[in-house]
Amino acid sequence: MPQAFAIFDTTIGPCGIVWSVHGLVGVQIPEADAEATRARMLKRFPAAQEAVPPPEVAAVIDGIKALLNGERRDLAGVAIDDDGVPAFNRRVYAIVRQVPPGETITYCEIAERLGDKALSRAVGQAMGENRCPIVTPCHRVLAANGKSGGFSASGGVTTKLRLLTIEGAQPGGPTLFDRLPLAQRRGA
Repeated sequence: MPQAFAIFDTTIGPCGIVWSVHGLVGVQIPEADAEATRARMLKRFPAAQEAVPPPEVAAVIDGIKALLNGERRDLAGVAIDDDGVPAFNRRVYAIVRQVPPGETITYCEIAERLGDKALSRAVGQAMGENRCPIVTPCHRVLAANGKSGGFSASGGVTTKLRLLTIEGAQPGGPTLFDRLPLAQRRGA
């Protein structure tokens, strides 16, 4: 199936989105600038052609922008083209997509919902293979005891914590703002 993509501005920088006739194929969290985001999109989805998003994709873009602007938007209903996604990952993503903005879940909790706590590591691997971050909100998945866990998107854990802060989630560990030097936290 042919794929198309677009780059769009958000409060955290230029994001990208890839779609097919069956739904969303991928989301790209910002790189350094729009050109770097575009290059990363083309590396991940080399067959995609840049295009003007159709209305249903424009609505997803608006939802992502609103969510990243701090609005409580639920993107669980967005159609995803999961062709080629392993069955286990699909099951994991179905659980993650039900976690609302401002809330979190742990790798272990997902594994338990899948029927086996020992699947926690496999859940983490599935999160690292997520093609649609933000829409499949892998940033809402934490390690045990509220620790952030990993994040494979650009910016790593700092980006994950930033997304959680925007959504008002309170993971057990420090927020992005806790990592700022004291003088910056005080507004100096």
